[in-house]
Amino acid sequence: MKRREFIALLGGVAVAWPLVARAQQRDRLRRIAVVMQYLETDPQGQLRATAFREGLEKAGWVSGRNIRVDYLWGVMDSEWTRDITEHLRQRVPDVIAINSSIGLRAIESAAPGVPIVFIAVSEPVAQGFVASLAHPGGNMTGFSNLEPTLGAKWLDLLKRIAPQATRIAFIYNRSNPGAKVTLQSIQSAAGQISFDVLDMPVRDLAEIEAGIAGLAREPGGVLLVPPDPFTVGHRKRIVELAARNQLPLVSAVRSFADEGGLLAYGVYIPELFRQAASYVDRILRGEKPSDLPVQSPTRFELVINSKTAKALGLTVPPTLIAVADEVIE
Repeated sequence: MKRREFIALLGGVAVAWPLVARAQQRDRLRRIAVVMQYLETDPQGQLRATAFREGLEKAGWVSGRNIRVDYLWGVMDSEWTRDITEHLRQRVPDVIAINSSIGLRAIESAAPGVPIVFIAVSEPVAQGFVASLAHPGGNMTGFSNLEPTLGAKWLDLLKRIAPQATRIAFIYNRSNPGAKVTLQSIQSAAGQISFDVLDMPVRDLAEIEAGIAGLAREPGGVLLVPPDPFTVGHRKRIVELAARNQLPLVSAVRSFADEGGLLAYGVYIPELFRQAASYVDRILRGEKPSDLPVQSPTRFELVINSKTAKALGLTVPPTLIAVADEVIE
């Protein structure tokens, strides 16, 4: 992302900062920076931003009245990360909310001492962000999207909706430690129901395309995509390739099913954004991140794309339709 595009994406935030500083002194506005690893035009990003805003408003924080919320939109690359960290160094907020593990590591040094609430970050202890889930320590806490039992649940859904499947390609961002934990749970469950699990770490679109092409060379293949901003960012291409090769696609993120994947089952991420707003509220009112335990996900969502199932020659069992949160016709 070019620097001028980043500044434009912030909607002129940089120009407005001097005025905001004076207003903050006069009206005691509190400032929140929300690092969103989505393009501003992405409906999924807007859905998450809306949930966060609603959570703040429920707690009594209204943008323009007692807070200023700056959404820093973008996609993961080195230039975007540099722009984000430079922004935070120059205009230090009262609290930072962020939904990216990679971005989180980058901003640690950009705003030392500023409270941070992370959203949908997997394995925060293993990555060294917090000392423990119950007692984070330091200046950050937040909400994890890791649920190890998801792997077994995906396999159960696949066995019921695509009984001919025998080979599952687990395509994941090789830099995401949480995906590896989920992979282990899938491998453990796969042996009990005769699935072969293909470990397919990727780092760019070319590797994604090569992996899907290799899977399609033999029958019985299925694509399985865990939650990660990297794969979500490439979801249109992944869905397109799955459809072209007649491969069932299962994901933890509903946007894959919305755009043509077979089904999605996973953590309802907008709810994590809503809950993160409650932690931001508590921090603004004086609580310390070190005293706020890291929360695990509690709300999950099953979305089935019936149209895609028909295109793949699959029949969705009535029992699945009955328990689905949404069936896309």
